[in-house]
Amino acid sequence: QMALTNRHMAPDIETFFMMTKESYSFLSSSAVREVAALGGDTSKFVPDFVRRELMKKIRKSGVGSQRPKFGKKP
Repeated sequence: QMALTNRHMAPDIETFFMMTKESYSFLSSSAVREVAALGGDTSKFVPDFVRRELMKKIRKSGVGSQRPKFGKKP
């Protein structure tokens, strides 16, 4: 998004990206919720008590109940 915005604002300037170490990067709560709703492991992103509460909320709301079953034939 930023590169495209920069290109529209100043097409003569090139945008350059450098990746940071994971420990310095940003992790959004939306990404964690999506991983959890799709049945992914969130233990590396949030503490256990947060993971448990998140899973309760997901089960209560029914989000993720229609997730695809990867690796299994229909």
